[in-house]
Amino acid sequence: MMNSLSEQLAGIQSVAIAGHVKPDGDCIGSCLAVYNYIKDYYPQIQAEIYLEPIPNIFKFLSRAEEIISQPDETKQFDLMIVQDCGDEQRLGKAGCLLKNAGRVICIDHHISNSGFGDDSYIFPKASSTSELIFDLMEKERITKKIAECIYVGIIHDTGLFQYSCTSPKTMRTAAFLMEQGIDFSEIADKTYMQKTFEQNQILARALEKSRLHLGGACISSVITKEDMQQCNVLPKHLEGIVSQLRATKGVEAAVFFYPKEVLPENKAGENGTEYKISFRSGSDAVNVAEIAMHYGGGGHIRAAGASTTLEPEACLSQILELMKQQIIHA
Repeated sequence: MMNSLSEQLAGIQSVAIAGHVKPDGDCIGSCLAVYNYIKDYYPQIQAEIYLEPIPNIFKFLSRAEEIISQPDETKQFDLMIVQDCGDEQRLGKAGCLLKNAGRVICIDHHISNSGFGDDSYIFPKASSTSELIFDLMEKERITKKIAECIYVGIIHDTGLFQYSCTSPKTMRTAAFLMEQGIDFSEIADKTYMQKTFEQNQILARALEKSRLHLGGACISSVITKEDMQQCNVLPKHLEGIVSQLRATKGVEAAVFFYPKEVLPENKAGENGTEYKISFRSGSDAVNVAEIAMHYGGGGHIRAAGASTTLEPEACLSQILELMKQQIIHA
C-alpha cells in the first residue's frame, strides 16, 4: 500500500511523470503538482513530465513550460508515475516509456482502472487524482505553487465543487490549499468559468441541436466538423458542453458527440470521422462508466468518455438501449 510520495522516491535517481491523452485540469494539475514537489525537494532526481500540449488557460501553473510532448522512447527511468489514467493505452505517446521504466506506479480515481504497473493508489470515490496527490504529500511541503496545481485539478473534476464526487474531505482539502495564499477566485474564473465568444457560439449550437430521449430522461447532441469550422473551435474548446446539457431539468443523463480526428476511410465511418463521446449522469441510476466501456472508454459512474468510428445516430441508438436497461433495473 502506497503511503507517501517520499517513500516512492527513496533511492530513485530518475523519474518520469505522465498522464492521459488530451489532458484536462485534473490530469495537468496533479502531474504538475508532483513534478514541482520533486523539483523543489529532490533536486538530485532527474525528473521529466510528459503530457500532450495543454490548453493555454493552464500555462500559468508553475513549470508548465517544462512539459515534454514528444517523448524519446529510448530514455530510461528508475520510476514512472502514471497519473489520472485508467489504462496504458490512454497514455498515448508517453506509453512508450513504460517498457524502459524500472518501476511503474499508478495514481488514479477512475472506477474503470483495474490497476496496472508495479504498485497503484486507486480510489474511485476520491473527487480527483489531485486530491489523492494531496493525500500523498507532507502538508508542510505543499507550497503556494503546488497548492495552485492541486486546486486547479480539484475544481475541474468537481465542477467547482458541484458534482457528487465532492466530499467533506474535498472541502477540507480545498480550505487547506486556500490557506496557502492561492488566488482561488481568479483560478476558478480564468480556468473554469470564462469562455471565449467562439466557445459560447458552439455551446449555443449544441443546445440548439439537442434532443430528448427515453421520455425526457436522456438528452443528446451531435456537433459536426462543419459546426466546429463555422465557429472556429477545436475539440479542446468543447469542454463543459456535456455538463450543460445534463443540467436540463428532468434529464437523468447526457450524451454528447463531437469529432475527435479525421481517419482514413477504411478505418472510420462513411465520413471518415472518429467521434469522441462524452457522458454525464445525474445519479447512480445510470452508470455511464459502464456504458463507456462498451466503446473502449471508461471513467466514473457519473462522468465518462469513449470514442467511436460508428456514425453518431447508430451509436446513440445502442447507447440509449444500454441506458434503458440500466434505468429499468435501477
